[in-house]
Amino acid sequence: MFKKFSLMTLTALAVLVSPAQTARAGSNLAAGIAGAIIGGAIVSSHQKNKNRTRSRTYTRTRVSSAQRQENREVQTSLNYFSFPAGTPDGVFGRKTRSAVSSLQIYMNYPVTGQLTEFQKTVLLTSYHRTIAGSVAVSQIIGSSHDGVRAMLKNTQAQMAGGSGATYAAVQSQPQIIVQPQAVVVQPAQPVVVQPQTTVVAAAQTGSGGFKMPSFGSAPDTSSMANHCNKISLITSTNGGFTNVSTMQDPVFALNEQFCLARIYAISQSEDMIVQVQGVTAAQMQSQCETLGPAFKEQVASLSLGSRDQVIAKTSDMILSSGMSPAQLSHTAKICLGVGYRTDNSDVALASTLILVTLGEPVYGELLGHHLVNGFGTSQRNDLAVQWYASANNAIEMGMPAVFVPGQTDRPALIQAAVARLGAPGSSSTTQQTGFAVPTFGTPSE
Repeated sequence: MFKKFSLMTLTALAVLVSPAQTARAGSNLAAGIAGAIIGGAIVSSHQKNKNRTRSRTYTRTRVSSAQRQENREVQTSLNYFSFPAGTPDGVFGRKTRSAVSSLQIYMNYPVTGQLTEFQKTVLLTSYHRTIAGSVAVSQIIGSSHDGVRAMLKNTQAQMAGGSGATYAAVQSQPQIIVQPQAVVVQPAQPVVVQPQTTVVAAAQTGSGGFKMPSFGSAPDTSSMANHCNKISLITSTNGGFTNVSTMQDPVFALNEQFCLARIYAISQSEDMIVQVQGVTAAQMQSQCETLGPAFKEQVASLSLGSRDQVIAKTSDMILSSGMSPAQLSHTAKICLGVGYRTDNSDVALASTLILVTLGEPVYGELLGHHLVNGFGTSQRNDLAVQWYASANNAIEMGMPAVFVPGQTDRPALIQAAVARLGAPGSSSTTQQTGFAVPTFGTPSE
C-alpha cells in the first residue's frame, strides 16, 4: 500500500473498510464527513462559477488558416505517436489538450496541456523524420521498447544537447577506443580436461499426483509495443484501417483493433494518474506490478478455462482484497494503462480480469486479443471467441463502448473477424488465494 494518501482518500478508506467502527463513532463523524463533502462541493461550485464568469470576459480570437493547418499537423503527429487527439480538425479542444498532457508526461515535460514552441518543434520534427524513414530511423525504432515513440526522445536529445547524439544509436554503435597494451608472453599451461557432469533439475510433484521434471520456463520475449508499431506501419502502408468490406485477414483486423484499444487504455490511465494526489507515477507503477504475481493463477487459467470459470476464480480473489468495487475499478483502470505502457502483459491481464469481474464486460475484448496473439497467455482462438462475444453482447445491450467509441462500426468488424477464428471450448480449474491490491482512491463524484 502507499504510505501517502490524501485526507479524503484516508477518510474514504476508513468508511469503506471499517463500517462497524464508523457506526460506533456516532453521528459526529458522519456529520463531519458530510460537512467536508458539502463544503468542498460549495467551494468547487463557487470556483467553477467564478471561472465561468471570468471566461466570458475574454474575446475569442480568430485562428488564421495557416495556424489551423499547423494545429492539424500537431494533432496528426500526436495521433501517430499514440497520444489520441481525436480528428485533426485544427481546433485544440479537450481531447487535444489531454493528448498534449500525455505527451508531456512521457517526455518528462511540465504538464500544462499546452505545447511550448520547443515541444511543438520536437513533436513535428520527430513525426516528419519517422514518416520519411531511413536506416537510422529503423535502427532507433527497432532497438527500443517504445517503438516509434523512441523518435521523440531521440529528436529531443539532439535538439536539446546537440552533443551527439542519439537515443538509441549510441547504444547500438558504441565508440571503440583502442589502448596500447604491453605484450606479455606467458609460459604454456598444461590443458586439463575436466569430466562433465550432467545436472538434471529435481522432479516436482504436480497437482495430478505425478512427478514432473522442471527445467524452468522460456523467457517471454514478445513485446506488445513492438507488435503494435509493426501493425501501425502496415496500416499506414495500406492507407488506413481495415473495415468489414476490405477485411482479408481477420487476425490482422483484430490486431489493428487491439492496438487502438491499447492506446485508449494508456490514455485513460495517464489522465487518471495526474488526478491522484500524494503518489508519484513511479510509485503507482511499482504498486501495479504487484498485481501480476497476485493474479498469477487467474491469468494462467485464461489459457485453459472457460470465461465463466475464470471469472468465478477472479471473483474469489477480489473478495479477499477487502476493497470496495469503486476502489478496485479505479485502481484497475490505472494499472491497465501502466501494464500496456510498460509492456507488462501480466499487469494488463490482471487489471482486465478485475474490471470484467466487477461488471464491465466490454473490457473482455482485451482478453480475446491476448489469447489470439499469445501476449501473456497461450494462443487459444477458441477461448478468445468467448471474451470477444461477451464484450460485443454488452455493447449491443446498451453498455457504452470503452475503446474508440466514435467508431460505431467497430463491434461489427470485430464480430465479423471473430466469426472466422473458431468455436469456443475447454475448461480448467485453479486455486485462489488472498492478496493485497494497491489503491489509488476512487474517482470524484
